[in-house]
Amino acid sequence: MFTTINPATGKKLKDYKIMSSKEALEIAKNSDDAFRKWRKLTIDERLVYLKTLTKVLRENKQEYAEIMTNEMGKIITESLAEVEKCAWLIEDLIENSSEWLKEESIKANGKEHIITFKPLGAIYIIMPWNYAFWQVFKVAMGPIVAGNTILLKHSANVTGSALIIEKAFEKANFPKNILRTLIINHDTSQELIESDFVKAVSITGSVRAGRTVGSQAGNKIKKSVLELGGSDPFIILKDANIDSAVKGAISGRLGNCGQVCIGAKRFIVHEDVLEEFSKKITEAVKLRKIGDPLDTSTQIGPMVNDKAVEDMLKFIDDAIKKGAVLQTGGKKLERQGSYFEPAVLTDVTQDMKVFNEEAFGPIIPIISFSTEDEAIEIANNSEFGLNSSIWSEDILRAIKLARRLETGGVFVNNFSSSHPSLPLGGIKNSGYGKELSKFAIKEFTNIKPINVYETKK
Repeated sequence: MFTTINPATGKKLKDYKIMSSKEALEIAKNSDDAFRKWRKLTIDERLVYLKTLTKVLRENKQEYAEIMTNEMGKIITESLAEVEKCAWLIEDLIENSSEWLKEESIKANGKEHIITFKPLGAIYIIMPWNYAFWQVFKVAMGPIVAGNTILLKHSANVTGSALIIEKAFEKANFPKNILRTLIINHDTSQELIESDFVKAVSITGSVRAGRTVGSQAGNKIKKSVLELGGSDPFIILKDANIDSAVKGAISGRLGNCGQVCIGAKRFIVHEDVLEEFSKKITEAVKLRKIGDPLDTSTQIGPMVNDKAVEDMLKFIDDAIKKGAVLQTGGKKLERQGSYFEPAVLTDVTQDMKVFNEEAFGPIIPIISFSTEDEAIEIANNSEFGLNSSIWSEDILRAIKLARRLETGGVFVNNFSSSHPSLPLGGIKNSGYGKELSKFAIKEFTNIKPINVYETKK
């Protein structure tokens, strides 16, 4: 048994029972059986269910949003937007997936060569708590459209969200066992990966978790996609529109209380605009309203738990000891719940933990540079390579620099985000494989060529 806790109040939400290995494997078998029927449907037949699912999400948006907010502290306006984004993703798949999965014809040395995209089977996905709905939908929906089924292991603290997602599929009249939630421990998780019922694995989580799951899947020669940690550089060139960059920094760093894999985490600012940016971002952070996440006027809610707060305090302490200056915030608030006051750090150097590790919370560390080569060197000096952003009024220069960044994606004059039609995924210790877009929908398919030749006489 385990208990979920509301991070805004510290009060108990609900108790849940962990499934036995036998129960989990039985669900996995059912998922495998469902796959054998689901794959026989045409894409258009599968899309009928998706259309109904968008209606279910929107009709129940308030209920779903409140569950997320209560379980992990996300402010209610962001939770509502998250449910809406899931519906938008499905609409994008309805519009584009038939084209993305269409058979292709290529010229080779035979009479005809057809490339087909066939589903693999039951895909086991291990998802994090920070976007309890979006993470699941962005990973699961492409494979489902392609003809796979999904086994979901969600973070324990958002078990209510996981179960209500399964219920949403039921309300949309999907065939049974197309998406099932598993409430299991790590040992059972490994058993699932090793079982014949699971054909591939996707995890969004820490580098450590990614290494473990990736090695377990690899040991069984199973495909895996890893979307792991990030420490995205946010580069501000001297010709950048500073007011625009400040707005982008606030959204890119303080959204979801800074608990975002692709959030801006290292602010690399040209020395000529360093003082202006530092002053304006500090004032903007001070104006953010901290409070009850269910209040629609709240802009910053609690962190996911007290440990997350303690982690932020350690980052602040290490940075100050090594010479950084705390401009604002950086304290645990004296109130009920896991509240941390968003912080701005200046005079940051590359030996500080806040620069080298993933600070998964609302800290804005600012480091300066003098040349563009130096900016790129600082940005690439990281074990991570998820996303990045560059701010400049010279678009051609920004694109030229973007090509040199060692990240999975780059945003020019916007903060890092996700879009249904854009591939998302990192390099280095940020993982491998893609989520979203026409590239991701084929990740869990057998890309199979059918090669036809003339009979030789």
